[in-house]
Amino acid sequence: MKVILWMLFFTLSIWAVLGLKNSIDQEEVKIQNTIDSLQNVIDSLKLEIDTLQWENQIWDFNLSNNTVHLLSAIIHVESSNNDSAYNSYEDAVGCLQIRKTMVNDVNRILRRQKSDIRFTYDDRWLRSKSTQKFGIYCKHYNLNTAEEIARCWNGGPRGMNKPLTSTYWRKVQENLDS
Repeated sequence: MKVILWMLFFTLSIWAVLGLKNSIDQEEVKIQNTIDSLQNVIDSLKLEIDTLQWENQIWDFNLSNNTVHLLSAIIHVESSNNDSAYNSYEDAVGCLQIRKTMVNDVNRILRRQKSDIRFTYDDRWLRSKSTQKFGIYCKHYNLNTAEEIARCWNGGPRGMNKPLTSTYWRKVQENLDS
């Protein structure tokens, strides 16, 4: 009888230890899942901070007198600040004189990024949507300096290599300097 009780006690002890170990393992998995979830939140926040810092560089790209912004200078060169500007020869529309090929390129970029956002050709008339496209374009092509941004906006992703875009850059510079 003692042997049976000892075997029963031993079996229950092993079962209790294994149950405790399983409980500890489950708790460790929960803790690890929580850590992973929090790490994802941190990564997401870092991405948001990076995006905001990048947008701040684009929208508030100040030169010389700290009052005229790069985007404003480009809009002035493109359309004299006219949201209804239309160049029928190039089918360029709005404050940033956006062509259909630019809309197609930005939509292609957004598809690659698996974004649900898409732009229509009519969105070119809206300043807010035009500046959104401008930001997506500059970020995608990693345009960092004022000259890169202006010349590539005017001449496409390889605009820095095109001599004609240097004239456009001078016009933008004049607006920045004035």
